Amino acid sequence: MATTGNNWLGALRNGVGQTAVLSAGLPLVVLAMLAMIVLPMPPLVLDALFTFNIGLSLVVILAVVYVMRPLDLAAFPTVLLLATLLRLALNVASTRVVLLHGHTGTDAAGKVIEAFGEFVVGGNYAVGIVVFAILVIVNFVVVTKGAGRVSEVTARFTLDSMPGKQMAIDADLNAGIITQQEAVARRSEVRMEADFYGSMDGASKFVRGDAIAGLLILFINLIGGMIIGVAQHDMSFAQAASTYALLTIGDGLVAQIPSLLLAVSVAVIVTRMSRAEDMGQQMFSQLLADKRVLRVVAILLGVLGIVPGMPNVAFLLMAGACAGGAWLIERRNQAEAVVTENMVAPDVVDDEMNRDLSWNDVGETDAISLDVGYRLIPLVDRQQDGELMRRIKGVRKRLSDELGFLVSPVRIRDDLDLPASGYRLSVMGSPVATGEVQLDRELAINPGHIEHRMNGVPTKDPAYGLEAVWIEPGQREEAQARGYTVVDVPTVIATHLSKILHENAHEIFGHQEAQELLDRLAKQTPKLVEELVPKTLPLSVIVRVLQELLRDQIPVTNMRLICQALAEQGRATQDPELLTSAVRVALARTIVQRASSGNEELPVITLDPRLEQILQDAITGGADTAGIEPTLAEKLQSQLSETTHRQEVAGEPAVLLVAPNLRPWLARFLRFAVPTLRVLAYNEVPDSKRVRLIAAVGT
Repeated sequence: MATTGNNWLGALRNGVGQTAVLSAGLPLVVLAMLAMIVLPMPPLVLDALFTFNIGLSLVVILAVVYVMRPLDLAAFPTVLLLATLLRLALNVASTRVVLLHGHTGTDAAGKVIEAFGEFVVGGNYAVGIVVFAILVIVNFVVVTKGAGRVSEVTARFTLDSMPGKQMAIDADLNAGIITQQEAVARRSEVRMEADFYGSMDGASKFVRGDAIAGLLILFINLIGGMIIGVAQHDMSFAQAASTYALLTIGDGLVAQIPSLLLAVSVAVIVTRMSRAEDMGQQMFSQLLADKRVLRVVAILLGVLGIVPGMPNVAFLLMAGACAGGAWLIERRNQAEAVVTENMVAPDVVDDEMNRDLSWNDVGETDAISLDVGYRLIPLVDRQQDGELMRRIKGVRKRLSDELGFLVSPVRIRDDLDLPASGYRLSVMGSPVATGEVQLDRELAINPGHIEHRMNGVPTKDPAYGLEAVWIEPGQREEAQARGYTVVDVPTVIATHLSKILHENAHEIFGHQEAQELLDRLAKQTPKLVEELVPKTLPLSVIVRVLQELLRDQIPVTNMRLICQALAEQGRATQDPELLTSAVRVALARTIVQRASSGNEELPVITLDPRLEQILQDAITGGADTAGIEPTLAEKLQSQLSETTHRQEVAGEPAVLLVAPNLRPWLARFLRFAVPTLRVLAYNEVPDSKRVRLIAAVGT
């Protein structure tokens, strides 16, 4: 029992105790700062607190140097504020001690202040004052002012670019490049970045004010101490000046050195780039990566080293060091090149000339293929960590989940006949789209409402034909701040591929995909599949029906409901068009839900009764042989196009509601003329759905 009690008490101490300490620690620190301002502090306590302040500043600047990204140190603004308040509280406490007890000797305010004062002054108080003034000027004029300006500009651009970054995240999510969890994480990171730089803008003002306060405290301590020493303690002017100058300079240095370290920390963290490298790695990789830099520096220093009158030894030693560094960098690059060559280019035995032809030499038609120019090969090369490969996999995963069947793999090949930065998308061996990108730039897409144009190469978005501009990577934040959606080259190609696959899903879908869907359904409802294929309908008819559904942008995810409708209607007819109409009625809720974009009511366009009767008479002989006058056809397309455009401008879906026997023919007739118009039959709208008439198109 005793052992159990001890374990319980230990766990309580380790868990609850730590939480309580951490929760109460920060308020206690704030209360301690206030106490230092009000209560007198003995010299020993001042020594401990000044030492702690210096150590805290060293910890902060080293943490800033070694941190990978600024956001990894998100608590920095709060730490900066607390450190500044601690230093100001110590200044007030030390000022009280200096003015009250400074006449007793140079150790009145503690050994730390005395040591700093004697070390810097060195018997000459004028030199000490000058050194302290230089420190304050460097801190206030150079470091603090520059860091404050950088913080202000960074905060403004970060806040202005938030809408563009959110749109870019939504675009990547819609294109299947990232998952929902990744999108949430990236949105959270954008908000954290805005909060961080906004806080840094405010925190930098504390550092600036601290530098001004340090300068004022210097004059107060020096002048006030001399007046108190001469007037109240009968000290000579020279003795008072000597004592209070040492105490004042020591007190100022103890405060200004940590202040300078924190100011440098602010400047470093707001000028850092968000990369997976600490500051030392960034500087080395960017400044010393090219051996030519050190070679030129070595030559220039060597020339200066042989000039008469110059410090020849110092210049020549530094020139030798730079030359040695250049040689070491070259050796490292050669070693990395050898390793890469051995990994990428293994020995291959070519026996093509010794074997006979086989069926493997006969080319096959790929369901989906992507041909790229030679400059785009790094994007699709796995050995070069091609980013486009990952994007294409994401597109296939998203479309497979959305359409209801496994999208075929994309065959990627290089084609020397294409432009160097061009690509071609093909479906079932037939080219359906082409595009050309600029590998070293990013695409800024105008959503349609931006008037301020970006400097760059004007173009159009290959996927949707929107106005766009190819910009330099350094212009990304500016473009996002103006409202542009900025995407990189892999995203451009992946988005184009996603659109093409979505539009041509019915061509990609075939017998193999249909059989796999039926096999999956057979594991859940074996009797339904057994009754349907091949007893009721052959597989080819089912394939035709599913292709028609995909052509109308209807997913085949609910195979159970589709097969039930086919099994019921298959006993009466095997006409794919009639079967498709029956399936559409069964999927009415899904169709209307997609057509209305989830709204409670469905806005619809109808045909004038006279026009509907004309079309009914035209298809009497069958939808395949139907025909109307060219003038009437043109007028019908024009009116429907205008009405659809008004609906899109208003942010509402465009739906044409017609008689069931007219729907297949009108869907084919308007598929290319008005591609965004959805054609539904009366019996495809559930009774529970509210319908709102928008317009009636007549003759």
